[in-house]
Amino acid sequence: MDENLKMPRHVAIILDGNGRWAKAKGMPRNYGHVQGAKTVETICEDAYKMGIQYLTVYAFSTENWSRPKDEVDALMKLLRNYMKTCLKTAEKNRMCVRVLGEKSRLDEDIRTRIQELEEATRNNDGLHFQIAINYGGRDEIVRASRKLARAVAAGELKPEDITEDTVSSMLDTAGIPDPDLLIRTCNEQRLSNFLLWQLAYTEFYITPVAWPDFTKEELIKAVEAYNHRDRKLGGLKEE
Repeated sequence: MDENLKMPRHVAIILDGNGRWAKAKGMPRNYGHVQGAKTVETICEDAYKMGIQYLTVYAFSTENWSRPKDEVDALMKLLRNYMKTCLKTAEKNRMCVRVLGEKSRLDEDIRTRIQELEEATRNNDGLHFQIAINYGGRDEIVRASRKLARAVAAGELKPEDITEDTVSSMLDTAGIPDPDLLIRTCNEQRLSNFLLWQLAYTEFYITPVAWPDFTKEELIKAVEAYNHRDRKLGGLKEE
């Protein structure tokens, strides 16, 4: 890896291709999800060693509930197991973990594990790792709007005082810098309701590689492509 590469501070990833990867191998879709979870763990470690400070992955969207019940059930089982694995990884690598999304629809035991994971890793000074679970960008903005409306109704906030920073502070990602780079695997080229507010000035990198096959080398390729972009924020070139 080129030592002169400028690392994006925050990388977001839409994890695509688990099912297709498994089907190509003659395996059930759930096999692909299991392998995809292992890839997440590996990339977390690689990203931090490369100097990336924040990593956000799209694990389960609000739309994913419409998948076949057996696949959703398998994903929830995988999520339960991953919460345990993630806690061990966080302890080893001092990773700070935060879950984005509407948690109320998740089973109580999963919500409890999420709370335990967030509290146990809150003060860790390693990679800031965000997992989007039951997350949708529009849903997030609606929930933030309700918080703002309640604050105005309670007399705690004047409508004319609402700024972009005020809105950002009400989002699931409050306190987290917006992504510099979004990676989407398996050649998909849409946002899929992911971080709609936060991706306003983010560079996109699309790769044909399916998520279970995504490696450190692929991450380096994405960062190299990011380095060749003429970054402009709000019309001003980034220095």
